[in-house]
Amino acid sequence: MNEERGAEQREEHGHTPVMRDRMVELVGLGVNSENAPAHPVIVDGTLGAGGHSEAFLDAFPHATVVGLDRDPNALAEANERLVRFGDRFVSYQTRFDGVTEALEDLMEQGKLPASVREHGISGFLFDLGVSSMQLDQPERGFAYAVDAPLDMRMDPSSPLTAAEILNTYSHGEIARILKTYGDERFAGKIASAVVREREKQPFENSARLVELLYATIPAASRRTGGHPAKRTFQALRVEVNAELESLENLIPEISRWLHVGAVGVFMSYQSLEDKIVKKALVQLSTSKTPPGLPMELPGMEAEFELKTRGAEKASEAEIEQNSRAAPVRVRAYSRVSDRGKTTFPLDTPS
Repeated sequence: MNEERGAEQREEHGHTPVMRDRMVELVGLGVNSENAPAHPVIVDGTLGAGGHSEAFLDAFPHATVVGLDRDPNALAEANERLVRFGDRFVSYQTRFDGVTEALEDLMEQGKLPASVREHGISGFLFDLGVSSMQLDQPERGFAYAVDAPLDMRMDPSSPLTAAEILNTYSHGEIARILKTYGDERFAGKIASAVVREREKQPFENSARLVELLYATIPAASRRTGGHPAKRTFQALRVEVNAELESLENLIPEISRWLHVGAVGVFMSYQSLEDKIVKKALVQLSTSKTPPGLPMELPGMEAEFELKTRGAEKASEAEIEQNSRAAPVRVRAYSRVSDRGKTTFPLDTPS
């Protein structure tokens, strides 16, 4: 289908992918590398409304894109959006650290060539955090600007909701979540207010929580740093969906699927995500040869190299057109050695 029709479909779905052209450029380094197979596979590990997948499918007509998402609503919308690509697009419902199970299952079903198991994939993108589509559905409870059930589940079949956290977690657990995942200065104070208020009536909807936050956070602090509910809502969402745990599990899993020359990209929107990605990619791209030796020891060379200098940001022009691009931090890396491809090189976390 032509570019004009593609643009029409993007407009119909009301979704502007963040840094779309740069993502195509980075992933394209792997798709077009000399080690890429005739029919390369790209993993879009956070499918959402399918905007980035659509860009990859348009840019690389010889490639297959595997779209992963835990949200069945996102999968349904993306499948509708990308139906024009036929069997070049394959979707799979899973939390993104289930990528190995997804690829294995899709090969078993004959939807991907079995050679992927040995050869690997040519590129991937993980656009972390809550998707634009989820933010645009107020009934999901992700947005603090609209009164809605305190849900925040990316997968509606998951058992844990934000309301359950507020109504059942201890004071210490709530304070830890708000401090660790939201960098909330008043975590203890907010936790005390939550415990006190839930004794009167359990929390069910977001408006009551927002009201509590306005009453608890000092007025001077409310005037800076954005909406006073932003950090608490972020922290609850991360806990509900085990986002950081998923990310830590993901990086070793997805890295071992990259063939030599393949490129992986992470887009982060909060500092905790970016720190996890940065630490892992620095380890992956660092030689294990002890410092000070005049030569690289055999088998100790780095298996990966960084493709971005630090964390790339969106341009001012893009931010002006798409405000959701403002906080994004992009880090990319590429496999340069086959050594240890089937076993991940990072030390297992203690």
